[in-house]
Amino acid sequence: MSKKYDFQLIEKRNGWAAEIIRQITSRRTIVSKRQLGFTTEAEAKEWAEKELIEFQKIQTERNKRRSAADKRKKQD
Repeated sequence: MSKKYDFQLIEKRNGWAAEIIRQITSRRTIVSKRQLGFTTEAEAKEWAEKELIEFQKIQTERNKRRSAADKRKKQD
């Protein structure tokens, strides 16, 4: 599991919210994805765990594509 990405659960007035967060610096984080409207904390946690894994896969693929594109630009 990456230290750069994590999730947090927040209790709202009308239920629970789950957020995928990214660590920018040691003190600063940003919300990369948010889902609202869960009735229980367990539902929010389940969504966040599944979504975090999927989110990291997508980011890894994206980074590989960008890295390959950058290498091609440097060769040209």
